[in-house]
Amino acid sequence: MPVRRRTAPSAAPSGARRRSGRGLLAVGVAGLAVALLPAPAQAAPGQASTPEEATQLVADATHQLEVVTEQVNDAQVQLAQQQAAAAGAQQSAADAQAQLQSLGAQMDEVAVSAYTGNPSGFAALLTSASPEEFLAQVSTLDLIAGHTDDLLTQVSAAAQTATDAQAAADAAAAQAQQTLDQVTAQQQDLQQQIATYQAQFAALSVPQRAAVVEATSGPEVTPPATVVADGAAAQTVVDTAMAQRGDPYVWGAGGPGSFDCSGLTAYAYAAAGISLPHSSAAQARMGSPVSRGDLQPGDLVYFYSPVSHIGIYIGNGMMVHAPTSGDVVKVSSVDMSGYAGARRLL
Repeated sequence: MPVRRRTAPSAAPSGARRRSGRGLLAVGVAGLAVALLPAPAQAAPGQASTPEEATQLVADATHQLEVVTEQVNDAQVQLAQQQAAAAGAQQSAADAQAQLQSLGAQMDEVAVSAYTGNPSGFAALLTSASPEEFLAQVSTLDLIAGHTDDLLTQVSAAAQTATDAQAAADAAAAQAQQTLDQVTAQQQDLQQQIATYQAQFAALSVPQRAAVVEATSGPEVTPPATVVADGAAAQTVVDTAMAQRGDPYVWGAGGPGSFDCSGLTAYAYAAAGISLPHSSAAQARMGSPVSRGDLQPGDLVYFYSPVSHIGIYIGNGMMVHAPTSGDVVKVSSVDMSGYAGARRLL
């Protein structure tokens, strides 16, 4: 077993996010994405008529928490990308404007030179000693004018393109911010239901609580004594993830002491020098697809549609992952409910 890594390249969550995560951990069932997903066809919270139904309700709520958590993560990633695009477009627009100003100064110099030296074809005719000299002077004037017009056209087009790109990037960034605000607001609204679900979860027996964890994150399995990956980078990813077993799941956390699912995968890959966005959906779009039968240690395995959970394959049909609120980083079967695919980045 490798030495436990506690100096993560990825930043730890802010204090506010830590406090929110601890609240979710204590409850085990919060942030239910009722406004984002179809409501489960069961009794409403507090209306379960049997212990089995109560167990299922809490299990459904726990899964919905993970869905909305990853939606917030993905919205934050998209917002950062759009803001970067807007900044790049702004720089392009500034460069084009500077080029236009420089061209304007050059045109002023050309105009002064043409006026004082040879302002017109008629003046060229009067001052030319021969037909050949006249043609040469007129051609030079035409060449200067044509070159200047071409430059002006090119730079003006570039300026317009940059302006359009800036407007599009600003609009995309505003839309990404609006999406993030909406998802975050939904999560905040749903957190108001914590007390109801806390009471419901507390009313379950110990075996029923275990059933909730198993229903949402699969049964814990005994990992092999050693995991051998194909390559140094993949080995680092697997070793780093495995070293975090037992750390609690906390919403939005990226280590080193607590994680959500995409926070764990990003943390492990960062140890190998590979930067991943803190979003299971974004991570599931990276690399190349891998079939279930071709999985290798270090591959990302993701779950549900749309993607709302992700882990790291370690071989022998097993994965290490940060399952859900109320649970810890652990090894589970990759064939747990909701398996949707895998990606290879190494």
